Amino acid sequence: MIQIYDTTLRDGTQRKGISLSCEDKIRIAQKLDEFGVDFIEGGWPGSNPKDVAFFKKAREMDWQHAKIAAFGSTRRAGTTPEEDANLVALVESGAPVCTIFGKTWTLHVTNVMRTTLEENLRMIEESVAFLKGQGRRVIYDAEHFFDGYKADADYALQTLAAAVRGGAETLVLCDTNGGCLPQEIVEAVQAVHTALPGQQIGMHAHDDGGMAVANSIAAVKEGCMHVQGTINGYGERCGNANLCSVIPNLEIKLGLSCLPENHLAHLSEVSRFVSEIANLRPNEHQPFVGKAAFAHKGGIHVSAMRRETTSYQHITPELVGNEMRILVSELSGHSNLLSKAEDYGLDDVEKKDISAVLKEIKDLEARGFSFEAAEASVALLLTRQQPDYQPPFELLDFFVNVEHRQGRGTFAEATVKVKANGELLHTAAEGNGPVSALDKALRKALANHFPVIKKFHLADYKVRILDSNHGTNATTRVLIDTQNGTKHWSTVGASTNIIEASWRALADSFEYGLMVVK
Repeated sequence: MIQIYDTTLRDGTQRKGISLSCEDKIRIAQKLDEFGVDFIEGGWPGSNPKDVAFFKKAREMDWQHAKIAAFGSTRRAGTTPEEDANLVALVESGAPVCTIFGKTWTLHVTNVMRTTLEENLRMIEESVAFLKGQGRRVIYDAEHFFDGYKADADYALQTLAAAVRGGAETLVLCDTNGGCLPQEIVEAVQAVHTALPGQQIGMHAHDDGGMAVANSIAAVKEGCMHVQGTINGYGERCGNANLCSVIPNLEIKLGLSCLPENHLAHLSEVSRFVSEIANLRPNEHQPFVGKAAFAHKGGIHVSAMRRETTSYQHITPELVGNEMRILVSELSGHSNLLSKAEDYGLDDVEKKDISAVLKEIKDLEARGFSFEAAEASVALLLTRQQPDYQPPFELLDFFVNVEHRQGRGTFAEATVKVKANGELLHTAAEGNGPVSALDKALRKALANHFPVIKKFHLADYKVRILDSNHGTNATTRVLIDTQNGTKHWSTVGASTNIIEASWRALADSFEYGLMVVK
């Protein structure tokens, strides 16, 4: 069993752009506990009030699987552990596990801390022993271990031996600067096993060289039984080892148990949950858990996938809680659209209809449309090919006016004319912008005929300028996301006129919603 040590709440929050409240940290910790990681590093209780508050709340909670760990450093030079505020704060946090880091690299000992090599060894041993004497499990992080090992291998190993004498249960070798290659990791880990046989070793990798996941796996293959990392690889500079890649590689590829049985299937859910709480857009191209990780776009690929799903996938996506997606674009072939038609229950779509839709998609994408993220628009193109399909309404005219009036400010008014169930509907509405006004006017016109429209919610509106070098004549692409509580769909429009592009995407969102929501 490989121990998984999550440091998202401490090392992960050192990423540029992340700031978690105490409540955010508690919610993420609860999710990680449900997921089944072994340790959750909650923060550095001696550094800020927010982390103090986290550990206070954590003491009152019932953790099902994980052990909460508090992070800190060895005592300062020239003091005793009992008078070191950082070590006292670790004890007072109440965390059952204390993880402390100490210096391995002679450069840091003499030039940064400006103490002696001998004093540094005493700092490590005494700090670990103090926490151990307070009844805490102690994990020792050997900061800059691999750089220290390359500079002075004998001294680097002495620092680990000092932690062992103090009573550390796990020695974690840290590639703090993130610059090592896997072979360097292998060599150093082998040397540690030789010098300290039987001692549990861990790995803590950073991704400055793009090797954090590879280095973590290399360390495990050399006998490391403890891996530290963060969800989505969040962390300072280029980030930490991404547990969303480390865990499935260890479990699926190497057959090593990291989580409770069947918990790996929650990996994608955990990844997206943490990104949502951190208020960061999920990386769609992230291995294993990204929305595009099992997305297929090229026609040749999709054709092969329809015959054999393993032809272009390294694992079954459901193992990690993800799913296969077939994308539709100008690169698509008939297989892409056949797969989409099946997804939408249009099993009787004829080959000539597929060809017609494929040609239309290629023509539209040449004009600035993009259907990869607008699957509802693709469904409409296919559905409209059905001989018995009658659109719920017909667009006739629209007019939008934007005004600025003294005392009221800027507002928009839209007038729309549509036909539904043989009736001509002509109405107007105001909004805080032209798209808002169009949305309200269309709802107002159709609500009596289609009451379900009242449940439609415009969840997101994205605009992208495609050829900005054309100035105000540039083509604008609009993507609209609509929700109905349980359902979610996306539609696209494109034009040199942003209002026309928005109108098309908006009208498609209503038509698709009326087709699928009853």
